[in-house]
Amino acid sequence: MATLGTDVQIQVFSDPSHSHPDSRLPFAFEDWDRHARAELHPTAYAYVASGSGGGDTMRANRDALLRHHIWPRVALDVGDRDISTTVLGTHSSAPFFLAPVGVQGIIHPQGERATAAAAAAMRVPFTLSTVSSVTLEEVATIMGDAPRWFQLYAGRSHEVITSMIRRAEAAGYSALVLTLDTTMLGWREADLTNAYLPFLNGDGIANYLSDPAFLARLAKPPKDDMPGAIAEWLRIFVNPAFGWKDVDFIRGITKLPFLLKGIMHPADAELAIQHGADGIIVSNHGGRQVDGAIGAADALPVIAKAVRGRVPVLMDSGIRRGADVLKAIALGAAAVMIGRPYAFGLAVAGEAGVRQVIRNLQADTDLEMGLSGSRSIREIGPSLLTSTVAS
Repeated sequence: MATLGTDVQIQVFSDPSHSHPDSRLPFAFEDWDRHARAELHPTAYAYVASGSGGGDTMRANRDALLRHHIWPRVALDVGDRDISTTVLGTHSSAPFFLAPVGVQGIIHPQGERATAAAAAAMRVPFTLSTVSSVTLEEVATIMGDAPRWFQLYAGRSHEVITSMIRRAEAAGYSALVLTLDTTMLGWREADLTNAYLPFLNGDGIANYLSDPAFLARLAKPPKDDMPGAIAEWLRIFVNPAFGWKDVDFIRGITKLPFLLKGIMHPADAELAIQHGADGIIVSNHGGRQVDGAIGAADALPVIAKAVRGRVPVLMDSGIRRGADVLKAIALGAAAVMIGRPYAFGLAVAGEAGVRQVIRNLQADTDLEMGLSGSRSIREIGPSLLTSTVAS
């Protein structure tokens, strides 16, 4: 890992013909976005790329990171570097995990299969969404012994929730991520304009259509009545009455490490710990739920201060480059999660695209860390950053 960033640079600069296998793939996030837009159906692109309301929270996520500036040190011997990290016993080759992105079948025909294969090859943990286009068992088979977490939505049916967790445990997922900020869908103007919700087409409900507890709720098998299965999914997925008592229920039925995702307020971080969370993920769902909300990187240091090291804190929403990764770690994150960057990579080139996004971010993070004066992620703290211009 010591020369990861430099090796990638040398590979590119020494090959002006760009004949190496992935040379046609982009490096900049904005180029991935542009190519993904060209590849995807407009409704699918809008579903992945847009946020809620006027997009203010998406902008706030970027603004929150941009307000902080790296204050580099020099001549500190950073010849031997290590960007790997371990969170709740799960090792990653880099200080980021792949966030749960649902319905990947609308992004690429291979969907989560391609993402799982890329994550396993790059030894970066993949968090599989409940609303995936591929069953959790198939993803586990593809990944083998590679690290993976399972994300769970807070639905209405305790029986289906229990069944999903038992399946994840049996399939070798090493942690459970409960998302708290999506008990109902946000006001997503792009999707409303397009009259598009993929689940209404049966996309993204593979885990439900393969779940015995869900199937037991249906009057007819999905093959005989798919509209009825979709209607039942809609009925149990949305659950605005979800509360801390439901968190207690889920905490009580699994021994897997248990992370709560969607925490944006220090009071909720304290409650999360009181209700048994082993980890917290600071996230506003990439700006897809509450419009006009605080940026994730603004919430992160406040939550880290409230947590006081009792459990690891992760962050997603707005991470685009290595500098963002380092800033989040300096603000108190044990690691970050990325979503849209690898989703765009998937759209552009399937497994190869996801691999390239991971490789790029690994190299960028490695170079940023070394050039700012740190040898490992564990050395990074608040002193890396300044929010004002030094005099």
